[in-house]
Amino acid sequence: MTIRPLLEQDYTHCAQIYQDGLDTGMATFETIVPDWISWDAKFLEQCRFVAIKEEVILGWVALTPFSTREVYKGVAELTLYISKIARGKGIGRALLMTAIKESERAGFWTLQAKIFAQNEASMALFQKCGFRIVGVREKLAMRDGIWHDNVLLEKRSELF
Repeated sequence: MTIRPLLEQDYTHCAQIYQDGLDTGMATFETIVPDWISWDAKFLEQCRFVAIKEEVILGWVALTPFSTREVYKGVAELTLYISKIARGKGIGRALLMTAIKESERAGFWTLQAKIFAQNEASMALFQKCGFRIVGVREKLAMRDGIWHDNVLLEKRSELF
């Protein structure tokens, strides 16, 4: 497996992986995969990576800014999606650890993640990679008519 920067031409495959996550009903409040222009505008240019094995993209990771305020320039939210054919095979851990390492190089001191409470696999993965639970936002929003709790996790860099 190789991890490399996510490129625009990867997005068709990344969008399908994102759709796979949406289809689980417990990955995001979003219900529609954005087009490349919208996705590209949402995510920071730094720390966008894909995991590839035998020319197949197995997952992606990217950061969104926490705030536009200068004082929060080192805080970002991490988004991670793994193909349904690659889950449970260490791809998520490899992408997550790459994003953590590269985000520190880019000057980020805190990474956040928001995960549906019932998404136990993602919660366990993030905690194994050094994230800690800082709170639960109860019934934060509805998806498909169902209220969902959102667990807020964070990882503070040890370099700053």
